[in-house]
Amino acid sequence: MVEKMSQAKLLKTVKKIIPPLTGALHKGQAGRIAVVGGSEDYTGAPYFASISALKLGADLSHVFCERNAGLVIKTYSPELMVHPYLRNTDSLGKPNDRQREIDAHVDRVVSMLPRLHVLVVGPGLSRDEVMMEMTKKIIIKAKENKMPLVIDADGLYLIQSEPELIKGYPLAVLTPNVNEFSRLCEAMNVRCDKEHIETAAEKLSQALGNVTILQKGENDTISNGKEVLTCSAEGSPRRCGGQGDLLSGACATFLAWGKNYEAKAWDHSKNDDLDDDFETRLPLLAAWAASLLARNCSKAAFAKHGRAMTTSDMIEQVGGVFQSIFEPDQKQAVL
Repeated sequence: MVEKMSQAKLLKTVKKIIPPLTGALHKGQAGRIAVVGGSEDYTGAPYFASISALKLGADLSHVFCERNAGLVIKTYSPELMVHPYLRNTDSLGKPNDRQREIDAHVDRVVSMLPRLHVLVVGPGLSRDEVMMEMTKKIIIKAKENKMPLVIDADGLYLIQSEPELIKGYPLAVLTPNVNEFSRLCEAMNVRCDKEHIETAAEKLSQALGNVTILQKGENDTISNGKEVLTCSAEGSPRRCGGQGDLLSGACATFLAWGKNYEAKAWDHSKNDDLDDDFETRLPLLAAWAASLLARNCSKAAFAKHGRAMTTSDMIEQVGGVFQSIFEPDQKQAVL
């Protein structure tokens, strides 16, 4: 368990990387996020992840989804940029053209990577063989571009099957729930039974080459194999689908802010006293901050809606919760 003073220091550090609300910034500097996911049967998850990133304060949010999911996701919100470039097994052409068609569509996604800061991989992806193959190629290219990755849902199924995809990649954050965590531990020969559960996230991170693990549970445990953080902020007893997607989108936004802070996308000369190891700890900090935000959004939404609470109600709380916890002091406008 992290002590209260440590929690306060973590919060202080996260606040420093939040972009200021100033006319000096231009569109995109506060984060350009993309979600790789969304299939014919699962269109809500990529929407929740991408809209949560926007609501938190990212400037632009993209969704790379399967062709049949594109129009559906577009109808959810005009704020999202939806690119139906992914394909599944049923939507490919002739068998002898399969690989060429897959590569062509992957290239469409890859061509946009230089315009993005962070990828969220997995919400609504499905386990279709072709979708998995395309996602694998996208992850490889994203790593070549040194992009932070947040991997959730069916993206974790891919990692479970092929852990070498992200093993040793320090910019990856994995956000497994109880069942996903158990399967990842099994794949990496890490014990996570009751006797070993308190150290399992740390051991799993080490087994995966120190990627950051956000183990979701009654308390969220975050580890990069060297350090362990715990977020035990009060949430709610409601377990509606989509809450993890909000968490993933929020984590991506905090990662983008940290990445742009490092790149000096805005003047922070008066606020430039971060620890020397900030760059290596950024995924850990982003995961902790996202956990804190998601738990408080759940608490606020449940207080208002009770058992009727859904993830959409949580998303409505993002702005207010963020302001109450993270918002740096802003000068009042002069009228």
